[in-house]
Amino acid sequence: MSDFHRTDDLLDALAMVLLRCFLLGVLLLLVWAGVFLIAGDFVYRMNGPVFGLSQHEMNLMHFYGIVFVKCIVLLFFLFPYIALRLASKKRQAIRLPHPQPLP
Repeated sequence: MSDFHRTDDLLDALAMVLLRCFLLGVLLLLVWAGVFLIAGDFVYRMNGPVFGLSQHEMNLMHFYGIVFVKCIVLLFFLFPYIALRLASKKRQAIRLPHPQPLP
């Protein structure tokens, strides 16, 4: 197997890992937002008094946390995945033989 094929296989494997990490990050965000929307008062009653936070401060912490995780998931998983897919397609286009014009 040539180095060209091993590099393609490595890029594909890395892209699949990034895609899985992105999907798990989105799943984490959905669960977090769902728990916050469905059981926000319960979460506040359990954690708010322990840390001396008001309801408003607790809501802000959750909103900022969700936004932060969303930015991290996009920045570190989705964008590199897209870049690897584009690089892989470009490598495949370079590798394909171009048809010769007819005389």
